[in-house]
Amino acid sequence: MQSGYYSAAGGMVTQFNRLNSIANNLANVNTAGFKKDKNIVGDFLRLYKDARDELPLENQTKEGARFYNRSMDRVPQITDRYTDFSLGNMQKTDNPLDFALSQESLFFAVNTPNGVRLTKDGSFVLNDEGTLVTKQGYEVLPSDYFESGGNITFNTEDALIEADKNGQLYTSTPGSAQLIQNSMLMILNTDNAQKLKKEGDNLFIPESLQSLHVNQESGALSQGFVEKSNVNPINEMIAMIEANRLVGMYQKAMDSQMNDLNRDAIEKIARNN
Repeated sequence: MQSGYYSAAGGMVTQFNRLNSIANNLANVNTAGFKKDKNIVGDFLRLYKDARDELPLENQTKEGARFYNRSMDRVPQITDRYTDFSLGNMQKTDNPLDFALSQESLFFAVNTPNGVRLTKDGSFVLNDEGTLVTKQGYEVLPSDYFESGGNITFNTEDALIEADKNGQLYTSTPGSAQLIQNSMLMILNTDNAQKLKKEGDNLFIPESLQSLHVNQESGALSQGFVEKSNVNPINEMIAMIEANRLVGMYQKAMDSQMNDLNRDAIEKIARNN
């Protein structure tokens, strides 16, 4: 079978993978704090150039030549995937339990059944016990959680909840204008955001707890705002149209390989015989 058929098939699979990422981005365009995924398309030759010094075989050996000849085809494929942590637009809600962080490297911390997770979605609520939780029900962690545990809880009598730029929370009781200090939101820096792994419910899994650093003086918190998704729907639709067109082009190339070229080869063989 012609090698061009394999190249076209590989290119089509790559575009299908791109379409999956684009569709997921578009589905979360209105998800607060969502970070879009991006793909890098390359080929085996690029992979070889990037990693040839790490190959288990020396370049100037028969085994190395066999590896090169077997693998170095210019078939496009997804060579890398990453999450774009650029900030989304800040939307004013005037909800005192909505919070947004104005720096890419900062995250809120929540407690899940699988352990501590990070999130950029600061649209919180109070549960029936007065505990601050995400809309999925995960407890929002206080800044001293790693030392003393606990959660962030408010009394039903608290008439006002305010927060400063560093995440320190204050409350006031009915009939009094005096603010009383409550817990402090845990705001975390991570050593390398690209090492975070996405999980469901708009959460990220940290590489390790040791890679997280509590920032009590970030000055980046805005109360009454949420960070919108950083997905640009226009750009995603353009990318979707491009990927669909490439799928059609690869389909035509596969048809040519299987039908036109095979037919031409059969006719030539028949004439020679």
